[in-house]
Amino acid sequence: MLLEHEIAPCSRQCAVTGRPFGRGEVYFSELRIDHGVVLRRDFSAANWAGPSDGGIAWWRSRTPELDAARPKLAPQDVLLNLFAELDSQPLEAEFRYLLGLLLIRRRLVKLEETRCDASGQVLLLDCPRRNEQFELRVVEPA
Repeated sequence: MLLEHEIAPCSRQCAVTGRPFGRGEVYFSELRIDHGVVLRRDFSAANWAGPSDGGIAWWRSRTPELDAARPKLAPQDVLLNLFAELDSQPLEAEFRYLLGLLLIRRRLVKLEETRCDASGQVLLLDCPRRNEQFELRVVEPA
C-alpha cells in the first residue's frame, strides 16, 4: 500500500541541474516508484517538462520566503517529557491523546499495536529515541 512508504522532503535543488532553489522560487515535485521504493525528484520551473510517464504524482510548490518567519516547534525531548508526565494525570487524558497523535505524526513514536480492553482502545507506541514503550488510551476530545 502506498501510504506505508516514506516520502522524502524537498531536496531544495533541481534534479536536472543541481542548482539550489532560491527563496520564494516555484518548483515542481514528482513521485515515482522504482523497485518498490518511492522516489521524489524536485525540478525548477525552468526545467519542468511535465509529469513523466512513470510518475505516480506531481505537484507545484514554492520554497519559503524567509526561514525566520516559520513558527518554532517545541523541542522533541520537551514533547516526549510532557507526554510521559501526562500519563499520571487522568484529567489530562484528552490532551495526552492529542499529544500522542502529534508525536506519531512527527515520527517521534511509532504505532506498534492497537488493542481493545473493557474501557476502550489502547495504542501501544514505541519510542526508539528513548528505547521506551508507551500505552495511549484513545479518548474522543470533547
